[in-house]
Amino acid sequence: MTTETEGKTRQFIEQAERFGAHNYHPLGVVLTRGEGCFVWDVEGTRYFDMLSAYSAVNQGHCHPRIVKALVDQSRVLALTSRAFHNDRMGDMLEKLATLTGFERVLPMNTGAEGVETAIKAIRRWGYRVKGIPANEAEIIVALGNFHGRTTTIVGFSDDSDAYSDYGPFTPGFKQVPYNDLDALAAAITDKTAGVIIEPIQGEAGVMIPAADYLPGVQKLCKENNVVFCLDEIQTGLGRTGKLFAWQHDCERPDMIILGKALSGGLYPVSCIAADDAIMSVFTPGSHGSTYGGNPVAAAVATAALDVLIDEDLCNKALALGEHVKARFDAELTTANLKETRVRGLMIAVEYQTGVAHDAAVALQSQGILAKDTHATSIRFAPPLVITKAQLDEALDIIIPTLNSF
Repeated sequence: MTTETEGKTRQFIEQAERFGAHNYHPLGVVLTRGEGCFVWDVEGTRYFDMLSAYSAVNQGHCHPRIVKALVDQSRVLALTSRAFHNDRMGDMLEKLATLTGFERVLPMNTGAEGVETAIKAIRRWGYRVKGIPANEAEIIVALGNFHGRTTTIVGFSDDSDAYSDYGPFTPGFKQVPYNDLDALAAAITDKTAGVIIEPIQGEAGVMIPAADYLPGVQKLCKENNVVFCLDEIQTGLGRTGKLFAWQHDCERPDMIILGKALSGGLYPVSCIAADDAIMSVFTPGSHGSTYGGNPVAAAVATAALDVLIDEDLCNKALALGEHVKARFDAELTTANLKETRVRGLMIAVEYQTGVAHDAAVALQSQGILAKDTHATSIRFAPPLVITKAQLDEALDIIIPTLNSF
């Protein structure tokens, strides 16, 4: 490290602090390059990326096949809007329909847009199919949720940092405790159009529900003619060791929301997927997006899905997650440990006290990038392309560092 490189770090951080809104509190590192499971800062220091942009980079940083798809498509046609067809979107839609098992796919851009699209679909289905009186439809969500940051979405969050002073909020949402079937059953009425939950709550600290929870939610939804929608933006596309997290516990839901790794981290791509019975509520002009399904997005998403399947990243994540769990069980010995939670390569370590941020800073100093959440938990989500040898190299640093807190 030289005075010149230290100066670059300070310069970039000071620029961001001076000219950017202070809506994030990043660690004090300035990244400039990424490859596979590694990133490098402007000082030339290499880090293990153990966050994967909150699971957007499941396929690893700058995967050459996805980069090639991005570059090649950008050179010939980038955007047409949905006023016209393009020759790339159909391949993406067919591949997604085949992989998800749903009849229809509606492409958007960001994960939050995907959630907003699901809300609109569920409400319109509630009115036009279920017969709920106009403007009385309700959607049930879980406490501890994180579905995005639009005004509607933060209105049904219970995180005060997310919703404070952004009201008034969109009505029509009920909150129930996560992993509590009795509370859900009590909340359902004849005005309930849908339930939107995460199969694993990521932002809450990788909260994995009981094995009977998702099947129980599904059963209640079927019995009451309610749309069962799973937000798989973080959990989907291999992160938990299955293509979709619901495959660990239940049958296919009525709708899923995908994003993040749908593009391998190169471009914002999201979607909802459902069968005709729900998706047919959309008609021309009733919903849309200028960029949704554009040629670049379609080419990138198609390549990202091909990488996921061709490199067998789901099974790889499942095996590596079992390895992480075994090492944590054997080697995490700090008296401050509350528990570990591991499902594939979606991992959290929870302390009894609020030391998670300090642990994240200490890990950064040792070449590991991870992020704390809710003061007591630290999350790990390495790219699924990480090898067992690379993972062990990282764990050889992570475990003793965590044991020091």
